[in-house]
Amino acid sequence: MAAGVAEGVEAAGGDVRPAAIYGLMAPLDGLKGIGPRLAVAMKRLLAKENPRVRDLLFLAPSGRRDLGLVPKLEEGMEGEGVALQVLILGHTPPPPGTRIPYRIAADAGGTPIDFAFFKGRRPWLERLLPEGAVVPVFGRLARYGGRWQMTHPERLPDDPSSLSDRLYPLIEGLSQARLRAVMSEALAVLPDLPEWLDRRLVARDRLPAFKDALAVLHGVAEGEGDDAAARRRLALDELFAMQLSLDMVRRVRERRPGRAWLAPGVLEAKLKGALPFPLTGAQERAIEAIGRDLAGESAMMRLLMGDVGSGKTLVALMAMLRVVEAGGQAALMAPTEVLARQHHGGLAELAGRIGIEVDILTGQDGVRARRRTLSRLADGTASLVVGTHALFQEKVDFARLGLAVIDEQHRFGVHQRLDLVDKGDAVDLLLMTATPIPRSLVMSLYGDIATSRLDELPPGRKPVDTRIVQGGRLDEVADGLGRALDEGRRAYWVTPAVEAGEDPTLPAAVERFAWLQGRFGTLVGLVHGRMNAAAKEAAVADFKAGRTRLLVATTVIEVGVDVPEASIIVVDAAERFGLAQ
Repeated sequence: MAAGVAEGVEAAGGDVRPAAIYGLMAPLDGLKGIGPRLAVAMKRLLAKENPRVRDLLFLAPSGRRDLGLVPKLEEGMEGEGVALQVLILGHTPPPPGTRIPYRIAADAGGTPIDFAFFKGRRPWLERLLPEGAVVPVFGRLARYGGRWQMTHPERLPDDPSSLSDRLYPLIEGLSQARLRAVMSEALAVLPDLPEWLDRRLVARDRLPAFKDALAVLHGVAEGEGDDAAARRRLALDELFAMQLSLDMVRRVRERRPGRAWLAPGVLEAKLKGALPFPLTGAQERAIEAIGRDLAGESAMMRLLMGDVGSGKTLVALMAMLRVVEAGGQAALMAPTEVLARQHHGGLAELAGRIGIEVDILTGQDGVRARRRTLSRLADGTASLVVGTHALFQEKVDFARLGLAVIDEQHRFGVHQRLDLVDKGDAVDLLLMTATPIPRSLVMSLYGDIATSRLDELPPGRKPVDTRIVQGGRLDEVADGLGRALDEGRRAYWVTPAVEAGEDPTLPAAVERFAWLQGRFGTLVGLVHGRMNAAAKEAAVADFKAGRTRLLVATTVIEVGVDVPEASIIVVDAAERFGLAQ
């Protein structure tokens, strides 16, 4: 199949997807129930500017919740997510105008327990948990004032086993229940698909069909299913798709002659002289190898690997300057607008030291800014540009595109990569990834592609000390933070949720803030996406200025919060975050 599809791309140069997989490749915002706000949340969750149904279906659960009813509350269960059968004893609404939570008293098998709701109107809560009713609930156990408590527990149906027990990584503004509903809709519209793997391989390894594997993965298959076999099947599909897409790119590029970008290296030398630090040996070797590729007659296709902070962007800029000096243009494409703007800020600062402007093009640019950038690219005035998928749109024309740098290339489809290199003649291609890949796996993933690995950190950068601490040792973590704060250091404490109501099993920023503020007082700040812009800016400004030294936050700090003095980050429930986060 690989050769046949690749030859089809080579011959047609267009979209050769069979009609059977159109539903899989459909835009995610076309699914029933996804409005504008949920569409934005999905973009952030999946780290895609234009997520498709397949992107959601490949979001693997990060764990499971036990929906079996616990018969009795016991010591040592604090912090656990449990299902309980409770008798509702009474409601205590908060006084008007206060921030005291709405409380509901209940009895769990003879043990008192309180439910706290920071949001929710009395009529709704009285219908949800009526006084005198015996109902099943699910939530995270805590101790407050010597009593058991759940914050924003989930009311379960009478038969909890009818619910999916899967837990997914979340971002703020998205609950487990909402994500499960969207996942169910995506699975419902997925048609039966023809088998694309070698049937002998499928039979030998007893692999389920693609659709059946997804049903098992997301807990909606009839019967329990073999979760390990389902994951093996889907991993094999991903690996096959990656190899096939790279083979397609290679076949198309092999038909085209290369172009030698010959330059004496004046711009590179000027930039090196303007840097306040020397390049690492690994950076020098990568720049030299890329330079040889650019000067050759064959079109370059090279993978640049390096951990965050290893200096990949600087290496890419040196390659881009080589092409610019030889009379061409260079473009760097990132998978999200946030990452594109971060790249633009870094490249613009570096290139500005030698008098070169870096343009930016994203889907969120204003009309005037977009028109200016398009004009500069078309007439050759813009030599360097950073952007998102907007770079390969039909209306974007380059005067002489010579090098395309694609960051986190696995997030782009084969046609997106080809569309960008089709913006010029014999465009060289540099792929970048921060995902650490062993050498043996590189051959499996990328075949015979040329690779450069940045395996040295810049001088003066200390190794990162990463530790895994069990959730029951939070007091020890707080004690360590206290010592760091006494030394004048600053730290982040990141949680996967804003409030416990999003998912009772998740640590929440509001709760952690209250707990930490009880220990460290006004040294603790809070920022999350539900705060208005002024409040967020004030919280970040206080942290930057040192008025607060511990900032409790959600993943909102991924965007635009850069405090060099912060040297510690606590990631609460780290298993709920993606690798990129």
